[in-house]
Amino acid sequence: MEISVVSPCYGAPTLLKQLVEQITETVSQLTDSYEIILVEDCSPDNSREIIRDICANDPHVKGVFLSRNFGQQSALNAGYDVAQGNYVVTLDCDLQNPPSQIRNLYMKAKEGYDIVYATRQNRPDTYFMTKGSQVFNSLMGFLTDTQQDEAVAEFAIFSHKVIDAMAQMGDYRRYYPLMTQWVGFKTAKVDVEHAVRTDGKKSSYSIKKRIELAVSTAVSFSTKSLRLIVYFGTLITLLAIIAAIVLVVKTMCMDEEISGWITLFVSMWFIAGIMIMIVGIIAVYVGSIFDEVKHRPTYLISEKLNFEK
Repeated sequence: MEISVVSPCYGAPTLLKQLVEQITETVSQLTDSYEIILVEDCSPDNSREIIRDICANDPHVKGVFLSRNFGQQSALNAGYDVAQGNYVVTLDCDLQNPPSQIRNLYMKAKEGYDIVYATRQNRPDTYFMTKGSQVFNSLMGFLTDTQQDEAVAEFAIFSHKVIDAMAQMGDYRRYYPLMTQWVGFKTAKVDVEHAVRTDGKKSSYSIKKRIELAVSTAVSFSTKSLRLIVYFGTLITLLAIIAAIVLVVKTMCMDEEISGWITLFVSMWFIAGIMIMIVGIIAVYVGSIFDEVKHRPTYLISEKLNFEK
């Protein structure tokens, strides 16, 4: 198998047939040995029935139905695990990543690159979506000490040795833009036009979900939050020492009378807030460890179509 195209499917049932048609039109010109893997992430619509119909009429298309909604990253994981191609392409199902651009990614990869990202140009997103993406990538980059490019999303091509390398990572929480950075390999980028979504629906990734993903991913991939606690605690200690010196100077040298209950009240609440924040951050890490040590799979498959027995 030369090329596998993996697409997580959620919330875009009217676009699935167009997606397959456009992928087929492009990839069939590159090779006769290809597969299109549609990973249905338990979408609350008729996506599953549409995928069944597509698979029944095209042996190149394979369906993977997850037992429940596990999220985009887990759906990608499921697709990677069953992909057989020497090169594996990933793209969203909403056609904002034009399948015609797969050719450019593939040709760049054939130059000797193991990872080729598509960088989105002229994105037709709203102001709030653009700002939300900037906040998400800035927060992700800060918390994980990595360089996050907001023009890069899931549209990319990987050699199969990259897929094998990521499969060796035993992380329960997966975020492939970070995992591909961690495994390394020779990387390139190709500019692609970002298309308008034609079905009139909005992305299921709200700003809230993006921030939650950034925080949970940061906890899984970095200990920076714990280091920030140390820095913050040191800063508070220094400020407390300075405040104590100021109070002593005012009392001893300037004969100013300082109200004791005010300083005590403010200090108690301030310290209590700091302690609750620290305990909360540590609790998030403990929860992440709890998820990891259970060794649960990141996804479960209820059915597969057009795969060899």
